[in-house]
Amino acid sequence: MEWREVVEHPSLKDLPFKIETNEWGKIMMAPASDTHAVCQGIIIRWFNRRERQGMVTPECPVETAKGTKVADVAWRSLAFIKKHGMRNVSLPESPEVVIEMESPSNCVAELEEKSSSISK
Repeated sequence: MEWREVVEHPSLKDLPFKIETNEWGKIMMAPASDTHAVCQGIIIRWFNRRERQGMVTPECPVETAKGTKVADVAWRSLAFIKKHGMRNVSLPESPEVVIEMESPSNCVAELEEKSSSISK
């Protein structure tokens, strides 16, 4: 599935968990806990208090060679926003800062793979 199809699919709009795609377009599910959401909020508040030359966002979809990966928190500069705009279904490249929080369901190999695919 292409990411636009995932985003626009009526049966996927209100899922209570995060989804991504792998390199074959297969939907991968990643349930998030309330603790996960609280940590995202703390990180976003930290950025908002310190950084005025860009924008911080949660759940940022980034196109990679291995499918669409969704960073828990991302920060993009004004130059990045000018280059890519603000109304993308997903970003064609990684913003300057992406943060992925470890969840109990993550294994080390999974986190390393996601980290390396988003940062390219």
